[in-house]
Parts: sequence; C-alpha cells; structure tokens
Amino acid sequence: MNAHVNVRLISTSALALFQILTLLLSTPHTSGQEEPGSIQPNPEAAVTAALQKLFSNALSEEELNDAVKEASRAGVPRQQVIEAKLIWGLRSLNQPFLEKILPEVEVLAESFDPASTAGLGSKEDVEAFVHYIRAQKAGNAGDMETYKSEILEAVWKSPKQSQVFLQSIEARRRAEKMASLRLDMEMVLTTSQGSATTLGDLVQGRKALLIDFWASWCGPCMKLMPSLRNKNQSLAPHDIVVVGMNKDEKDQQSTAERIRNDSSMGDIPWLLEPEKRPFSTLLQIDSIPRMVLVTPEGKILFNGHPEDPTLWEALAKLDPAIKQPES
Repeated sequence: MNAHVNVRLISTSALALFQILTLLLSTPHTSGQEEPGSIQPNPEAAVTAALQKLFSNALSEEELNDAVKEASRAGVPRQQVIEAKLIWGLRSLNQPFLEKILPEVEVLAESFDPASTAGLGSKEDVEAFVHYIRAQKAGNAGDMETYKSEILEAVWKSPKQSQVFLQSIEARRRAEKMASLRLDMEMVLTTSQGSATTLGDLVQGRKALLIDFWASWCGPCMKLMPSLRNKNQSLAPHDIVVVGMNKDEKDQQSTAERIRNDSSMGDIPWLLEPEKRPFSTLLQIDSIPRMVLVTPEGKILFNGHPEDPTLWEALAKLDPAIKQPES
C-alpha cells in the first residue's frame, strides 16, 4: 500500500456521486453574464435570495422542500428548481430522494434549456443523470439486466463522465462478490496493547461488527477519527461493535497504540491487521479509509467509504432505530 491514498479507487457509490458533483456548480450564479448557461441576474431581490437558499450546500431535506416552495412563490423558473433538487440529491447521496424526483428529472431532460441552466451543462448531461438514477434504482431492486443497460446508456449520453459511471459498475460488481464472502471470525488477532482476540469474540452476543481500516500515513483516515468515536457512541446502544484495524507496516503496534491514545479511542478495540493482510486481500481494500460492516457469521453487509450514506442504510436494516446523524 502506497502512502498516497488513491482516492479514485475508494469504490463506493458515494465517491461516484462526489465526482459527479465536480461537474456541477456548488451554487448558482445570480449576477453577471459572462458564462453561457449561467443563471441570468434578476432584479428582484426575492428571486435572488430564493435562488441562494435553494442551492445552499447545508440544507436538510425538509429545508430543501421549504426552499423549493419559497423559490416557486418568488418566480424562480421551474427548470432551475428541478436542477436544484437534482443537485441536492446527488450532493447528499440520497438515492431514495433521487428516485422520487426521477419523473421531474425526466421532464427536465426533455425540456432542458441551456440558456437557463443553473450549471448542468447540456441536455445530454441531464439525460445521463436520468439513466444513472434509473440504473441505481434497478440495481437496488436486483434487476441487474436493466442496471447494465441504463448505466451503459449513461456512459453513452455523457462520455466525459464515463469514469464516474464506470465506477458505479465497479461498485456493483464488488457488491456481488461481497455477497458471497465470509470473513474468518476465528482468526487470532493482536490488539495495539498486545493482547489476543478474534472478531468472533468481539461481536459475540451483538448484532454486527463495524471495522474501520486505517493507517497513520492516511490523512483522510486521521481526519475521520472523531467521526469514528461518534459512531462508537451512537451505535453501542444498538449492539453494533465498532473497531479499528491498523494497516501500518512500520512499528505497527506502537504506532497504533500512539494513535489510539492521541485520538482518545477509549474502549474501542484497536486491532492490527496481520502482516499478510488477509482481510484487505479478501475485501479488495486497495484504498483507505474503508469501513466494513460484518455479521457475527462473517457476512459482509457493507464495504465502502466511512462517509457513504449507504452505510447507514445497512445499519438501519439491522436496527430501524439507527439513524444517520445530521451532517
């Protein structure tokens, strides 16, 4: 594993959508006429304010719905309202929301006006998003034939985004493989404090084990340590055990113990992955940070980036009372 984190291979639907968003505007233009396709200035302050709120990065779904109503009352064009909803769904990685607004996005694709866009590029780009959402919907329903045809159509419609859509294929193929895997829950592992344990021992009597794969040289891993502590606090009452699995190669035990103390990990089990990296090999962990949700029997319920919202969907299937914290 190189010390450079290969972001391109983080291999989840989350990353694919994150990369889609690099092709979108974070906020709409509300002044200036330099760029074709930007939102043209409107002298009405109410419209400008409604647009700024509509495209805000920090809206909850409820706040988005309120912003949509406000924008409609202020006279914001319907195209821009639908674009805002699409961008919010992609930005928040909210697949159920995207499926809900799919009919609106289909209308947007049919009537798309490049001169009035909030930043979606072209009609073909919007059509590609339609096929992308259809593909994800089919894939989630287990209809892989429809998934394949729709995701390839997305690639055809917008070749410049082909890498993004192909990553979705990569993630689906990996998910299929994960479904047939079982982790060795009885492999003897060493903790950062030198004691021996197994994954089976740690999860005994609980619903699942959430393993965070990390290394000291991985900047994103270090930044997510507070989030790991928060997951432990919120999931413990639901019988989900959170553990860390260190992948450092040099001075592994002392490095892991130092990070455990520096990050105030408390009672979170802090494990060392064996030298031959059996878990990383089986789980295809070619980049970190990575989080894996495992049943007591070793079945893989989730394998992806720690910030992927689909992790919380997998957790909610174990206990409906588990809710994703507000960002």
